Amino acid sequence: MQKRKLGNSNLEVSALGLGCMGMSFAYGPSPDKREMIALIHAAVERGVTFFDTAEVYGPYANEELVGEALAPFRGQVVIATKFGFDIEVGSPALNSRPDHIKEVAEASLKRLRVDAIDLFYQHRVDPDVPIEDVAGAVKELIGQGKVKHFGLSEPGAQTIRRAHAVQPVTAVQSEYSLWWRRPETEVLSVLEEFGIALVPYSPLGRGFLTGKIDENTTFDGSDFRNTVPRFTPEARKANRVLIDQLKKIGQRKNATPAQISLAWLLARKPWIVPIPGTRKLARLDENLGALEVELTPEDLGEIDAVSSEINIQGGRYPEHMEQMTGR
Repeated sequence: MQKRKLGNSNLEVSALGLGCMGMSFAYGPSPDKREMIALIHAAVERGVTFFDTAEVYGPYANEELVGEALAPFRGQVVIATKFGFDIEVGSPALNSRPDHIKEVAEASLKRLRVDAIDLFYQHRVDPDVPIEDVAGAVKELIGQGKVKHFGLSEPGAQTIRRAHAVQPVTAVQSEYSLWWRRPETEVLSVLEEFGIALVPYSPLGRGFLTGKIDENTTFDGSDFRNTVPRFTPEARKANRVLIDQLKKIGQRKNATPAQISLAWLLARKPWIVPIPGTRKLARLDENLGALEVELTPEDLGEIDAVSSEINIQGGRYPEHMEQMTGR
């Protein structure tokens, strides 16, 4: 398994991680817990050492799943989780007050069955709490040995700068893929400047970049993609043009659209570590196969050209969720 360092930190992880959210949240009915534990174990056996969860996934159920599944591998794997929401109020509301961050840390430690959280992200920037206070709270937790590394999810460039001045940021998690390239406008340059890793979530466009979804695909009623403008039948039909181009490139490389999409991300920077999620062993193996796909500068130029010519239809989130990003 190829390894990568998360930015300038000493935190080394597998070049592809595993996003665990979908195993108990967001994508329809949760699969059998035993099956998901077996899938996580299969990922470890294949060399994956980087696993992503959050208290809000479930809520709580995903951290408990990951904690149970990875209990036999303590010291061999890196677990990232997140704080930043009031979960008990019904619909989660932002809350990154320092006292709340510390409460979440204690609860996450128990659910994950660890003595220290490897990477603790602020899940979304809270406009009511100065980012300096957030970074300061995590700095205290690091000083107490309860957290090892600090991360941010979906921050804007200035937020990264301000946070990093108080407590060095090890990683920023943001959506980044061939159908969402906004981090390139400001965020990537700041990360490079400070030696911070980028951990792209939804690197396969919530499944769309696998090529398995078209305008006729139906989702379970509880699947959150039903609420996403980019997943209306009209948008899916329009956005298939990107898949068609990825298939053409993939045919030359003996690779699937998903593998081309992940290989493109891996080729962007050596400090980018995507975390595709899945519930299926075959898909896990397909994703890991991206590590064997070599894209030449000419290939990358072609992919960039294709991507820039296509105007992806539909917002990536419902409006109320999009307002929480890029602050």
